[in-house]
Amino acid sequence: MRARRQITTADQVGLAGVGPRRRTPGLRRDEVAMLAGISIDYYTRLEQGRERRPSDQVLDALAQVLHLNEEATEHLHELARARPRKRQPVVQTDQVNASLLPLMEEWRRAAAYVVNSRLDVLIKNCVAAGLYEGLEHNDNLLRLALLNPEAHKFYLDWEHDTSSKVAHLRAMASLDIEDAPVNELVEELSHNSTDFRRMWDRHDVRGRVQSPVRFHRDDVGDILTTMEVLSVDGSPGQKLIVFHAEPGSASEKALAELGDRVRATRSAK
Repeated sequence: MRARRQITTADQVGLAGVGPRRRTPGLRRDEVAMLAGISIDYYTRLEQGRERRPSDQVLDALAQVLHLNEEATEHLHELARARPRKRQPVVQTDQVNASLLPLMEEWRRAAAYVVNSRLDVLIKNCVAAGLYEGLEHNDNLLRLALLNPEAHKFYLDWEHDTSSKVAHLRAMASLDIEDAPVNELVEELSHNSTDFRRMWDRHDVRGRVQSPVRFHRDDVGDILTTMEVLSVDGSPGQKLIVFHAEPGSASEKALAELGDRVRATRSAK
């Protein structure tokens, strides 16, 4: 709650120009309490973890004030439970259905890959292989974005794209606090990336959804795509991610060219 309060601005909640001059851009505790219809003392106890049983109505009011999305609101409710609800363990696998890759290879003008809950790339088609070719850490999307300096040039909207991936990781971590592989990745990135620590401390919780994604490669230029995210039935935690461009556009031609190069290289071996 403190993290979300500190990044919610007075403009967002209609308090611009109200009250004394601000030292920080975030909201004060008394402002959050007022907007949520609770006392400052009660809100302070909540934020400090001294109030263990807030009502759903209070939590929903706070979520509205702090501009939380549906997933983040659910996460807030989970955190506020007197005894955290232990979900039934989900057996995840990194084994991808053998029939999926041939289907993905039929998409000769779209990049596609399958990832697990911590965004390890499990398989990818030739177009995706060409798109990410030569980039260190391209076997994990978070390591690529946060530990490879080239990522800032590769992702034209690096800040937005990377914060989205970090929010996805927090959403996965919130599903099972004992998920060792996810926790190990969080620890690794926390140790090696100040950007990750900054984004992780925002407490954004958001699964990956359809959105525009823009790439840049020196050999083919800018590539403007739309990302689609699909769940893989029968493989818990796996997502099929597809990047497609406007039909007939320069971006679609660039994707096709990258895929053709990979296919040609593999055929020559």
